[in-house]
Amino acid sequence: MDMIVCCKQVLDPEAPPASFKIDPSTNKVVPPQGVPPVISPFDEQAVEAALRIKDAKGGKISVISLGVNLLRDVVKKPLSMGADELILLEDPAFVDGDSWSTAYALAMAIKKIGKFDLIFCGRQAADWDSGQVGSGIAEILGLPSVTVARKVEALDGKARVERIAADGIEVIEVSLPALITVSNELGAARYPTIKGIMTAKRKEPIVWKPADIGVDPSKIGVAGRRTRLSKLFQPVKEAKCEVITGDTPEEAAVKLALRLREAKAL
Repeated sequence: MDMIVCCKQVLDPEAPPASFKIDPSTNKVVPPQGVPPVISPFDEQAVEAALRIKDAKGGKISVISLGVNLLRDVVKKPLSMGADELILLEDPAFVDGDSWSTAYALAMAIKKIGKFDLIFCGRQAADWDSGQVGSGIAEILGLPSVTVARKVEALDGKARVERIAADGIEVIEVSLPALITVSNELGAARYPTIKGIMTAKRKEPIVWKPADIGVDPSKIGVAGRRTRLSKLFQPVKEAKCEVITGDTPEEAAVKLALRLREAKAL
């Protein structure tokens, strides 16, 4: 099995909310000081899904990450988990794209790789939460796709996927090659081993520039955006508390019921 996993370096979603700041002039998040970025957790679970198939069937896992100033200790984590190679689309031209331009760049890189049976993505990135890139890659490459998978098994020429649905679980068989987005219901991703960490340190990533993957410059990064961000802001949370009292619990209950009716909560 030849598998490709798309991983994104993001601001740590576990960082304290107070550490995040917005620059209103650029509509961008200011990276919090002293908080290193991480691989998006959903993408780690996508790596785990590929590793489980590799454990069962053998094969090769290639990881692709897009961005600029990618921290090697961060983006090499999939290698320390057991992936075989890391490809970085690292160039300022790739930065500040939207879901479509990102999906286009990743799809063109996957075309350059050429040989694959399965492509895995996280169900959504932990920063923007749009959940569109995986489906966009499948559309651009003309592949069948299954979203929000909790379990993936490789069969002869097919993948059997258990998919999260609003009212339960759907079981789908899809012909290969295909793209699958992985949800957190898959379970926790494995921890890197000491051996895996040492192996990852010795492996150098492959770096591709826009010209290396034959992209149209007008379709990547900010030049390729099909959406416009009007305003990025931190919501203000306000709350009011009203204490209802009475001489007896019964009197307090009556007052509470009347107040809730006034507020049209009853």
